[in-house]
Amino acid sequence: MRVAQQLYRNGKFTDKTGDELTDKGIQLILGFGAKQLLEHIDFYGMLKNDYPFANIILCSTAGEIYDTEVFDDTLSLVIMEFEKTTLQTVSINIKDQAGSFEAGEKIFHALHTPELCYVLVLSDGAMVNGSELVRGIQEVNKGNIPVTGGLAGDADRFISTLIGCNQKPENGNIAAIGFYGNHFTAAHGSLGGWEIFGPEKKVTRSVSNHLFEIDDKSALGIYKQYLGRYAEELPGSALLFPLSVCLPGTNSSVVRTILSIDDETQSMVFAGDIPEGSSVRFMKANFDKLIDAATHAAANTLRHFSDDIQQNPRLALLISCVGRKLILGNRIDEETEAVKNIFGDGTMLCGFYSYGEIAPINTDGRCELQNQTITITTFNEVNL
Repeated sequence: MRVAQQLYRNGKFTDKTGDELTDKGIQLILGFGAKQLLEHIDFYGMLKNDYPFANIILCSTAGEIYDTEVFDDTLSLVIMEFEKTTLQTVSINIKDQAGSFEAGEKIFHALHTPELCYVLVLSDGAMVNGSELVRGIQEVNKGNIPVTGGLAGDADRFISTLIGCNQKPENGNIAAIGFYGNHFTAAHGSLGGWEIFGPEKKVTRSVSNHLFEIDDKSALGIYKQYLGRYAEELPGSALLFPLSVCLPGTNSSVVRTILSIDDETQSMVFAGDIPEGSSVRFMKANFDKLIDAATHAAANTLRHFSDDIQQNPRLALLISCVGRKLILGNRIDEETEAVKNIFGDGTMLCGFYSYGEIAPINTDGRCELQNQTITITTFNEVNL
């Protein structure tokens, strides 16, 4: 497996770093960029001209990760060349589907064969219900094949996002890449680093990602009570105080970010579903714990490797929540540097800040839509 990187910044691409590509293997290009750049520059045309046989995936972001640095208004590009791994891509638009759940089912059906070993999913982050998308994938997958990925971003505007799979990026697209063969290994780790406070409460009225009542009381009223002085700064301050949600019938928790509030109905809209009957607890930001979570997420990915292939992974894909970026502010590079310290110089880092992360909560569990986490997926080809 060979990997090279480039960054488009201030109107031009930097020189390639990494491996010398041979143009003989199967190529996959991932590009993570600011929405306004993807709208106005034909990156797909440029890349297709330079790499006519590559699969090219472009995704809008809330920030671009290029090695240990985090940028805005750029395109972070990674080119992978596989010697013994085959790929298949599938792309559908949510406007052509009955719903996000059905889209997830269709995507996985299209990719699934006995040789499938990993799936990367990159989805529109505004029009697609990420929770339903993942539920549809898992309805077909049954948890057997690792699935990770994330929802595209639009900086901190939350208006519209773009995804392109072997085409110019558009609103509403969902792209998935299937990796096939027994020489490819993907490992993953995902953590948040938030502090839980206050007693556990029960969701008593909700519809999809719209939360109306907690313990039979106004959800927004209870939330404002816990926020104290920060309540006056809503909805912006909501990024500092997500919810920990334990889904009915499980012992696992996911984090949910608040996207908006409705004073008229005293309700809140979240970046993922919050089913009735869920147990919830409030959370708050802790800068040091957010950075520590990046370290532990990276370390967790290494546990997937057996002793005979314990070398550094060749590439690490980082998908981190926009909320973490807004909270960490000028300390944001500490998150990527913490990951680099675990993997070392032999591992390239790329990725983006997202509107939701797709990954298993546990090492070998079902994938879930998560918020406010950093999710890391490592890519390697091994000789057997």
